[in-house]
Amino acid sequence: MEILVIDVETKKTFAEIEKRDPALLGISYVGVYSYQEDRLFGFFENELNRLWPYFNRSTTIIGYNIDNFDLPTFRNYYPSNLRELQTLDLLKVIKEATGIRLKLDVVAKTNLGKGKIGNGLDAIRYYHQQEWSKLAKYCLEDVAITRDLYEYLKKNKRVSYPDLRSGNIITVPVNLPPITPPPVEQKQLF
Repeated sequence: MEILVIDVETKKTFAEIEKRDPALLGISYVGVYSYQEDRLFGFFENELNRLWPYFNRSTTIIGYNIDNFDLPTFRNYYPSNLRELQTLDLLKVIKEATGIRLKLDVVAKTNLGKGKIGNGLDAIRYYHQQEWSKLAKYCLEDVAITRDLYEYLKKNKRVSYPDLRSGNIITVPVNLPPITPPPVEQKQLF
């Protein structure tokens, strides 16, 4: 059972493209955590063919806004059907629990006591300035935070966030769907 946590960095912002389609942003780097291998690693755009075997054997791919952003960025790259990939979008899970679309940085700081080391615009700048190690470090930090957030939610079954009106921290239960291996096809004996 291969469970992955991913984060995608792009070459462009939405302001630089004509329509709001993540597939038009271009991928600069993809960070990955493999539970099976227990390691963080990543791929630059020209190495994406090395990512596909991980996708193809994955049972679940976890991310933060993976369904509306990360996965659609692969549309012009991935040689198979993206819809066949099973995902767990932590943003959706948290929004269901809180009713609010919270940024990863806010959720991480409130629940994990640590935040992101930058923002997506930093990653685009690193790409254009060819600062490859900074781009990889930024993305892999986001993957680690997403993995740690998943583990926190799985263990604690709750999420906390700051209320913008009162400034108080609100804690609500969260319901993570179970990650199960795909069913084994039954072979017909006759």
